[in-house]
Amino acid sequence: MKKFSQLAIPYIVWAALMILLPLLLIILYAFTKPGNEFIQFSLTLEHFAKFFTDPDFLLVLWRSLVIAFKTTLICGVLGYPVAYFIARSNDRVRNILILAITLPMWINMLVRTYAWIGLLSDGGILQKLLGLLGFGEPKLLYTEGAVLLGMVYNFIPFMILQINTSLCKLDHSLLEASADLGADRFQTFWRVVFPLSLPGVVSGITLVFLPAVSSFFIPKLLGGGQYFLIGNVIENQFITVGEWNFGSAISLIMVMVMMLSMYAVRRLDRSGGREEDRL
Repeated sequence: MKKFSQLAIPYIVWAALMILLPLLLIILYAFTKPGNEFIQFSLTLEHFAKFFTDPDFLLVLWRSLVIAFKTTLICGVLGYPVAYFIARSNDRVRNILILAITLPMWINMLVRTYAWIGLLSDGGILQKLLGLLGFGEPKLLYTEGAVLLGMVYNFIPFMILQINTSLCKLDHSLLEASADLGADRFQTFWRVVFPLSLPGVVSGITLVFLPAVSSFFIPKLLGGGQYFLIGNVIENQFITVGEWNFGSAISLIMVMVMMLSMYAVRRLDRSGGREEDRL
């Protein structure tokens, strides 16, 4: 046991330097005025007051939460049937399908998002295809729809894989017992399969919602700077404006939002666990 604890020391040091120390610096910048972080501690809440009293920042925060919710909802609606189909396939087909889903994830997310610029741009493949189908040539790039498409494309594999893992762990004797008791396929799915797969759904929601609400390069590339989310505001404060204190305050606010979201998801996971125990 002592040997294993010694092996954990490098990870503890790495976590302290790469996770804990930056977080402490963000907290320090968020609660202090510019220029006095390392000289004297003059605590202030003006950065938080600036954020919550400015309607523009609150609008961006609301927009980020809404698009993250839409992304999570679409990923859940589209991902669950795919995961269910994969889980019901034989081992060979299941492995091929999982490989097909994970293969694009081997490519950097930034590169994959750049590829959508060519597909959605004026005169691109999708616009020409819509024209051939009689939908005219609508503007696709630099819109909310393009940002939402990029979010779903990049994050839906996390939803599918989590739900598929949960479905593959189901005890098939429960399905047989449901059929023996006279339940049809829909009743078996709704009263047995879906409640038991909720842990995977909850994990998928966590892995999709949290990065979606703080994403900055997807709206920057596919939104063209015209569709700002909270991640873009934080990036702008650090890189363009140079107001690290205000940017740190916004980052800390987003940490609290994510913690509240994770708490809500855990409550949902617990209710799913109670449902599983009841079954």
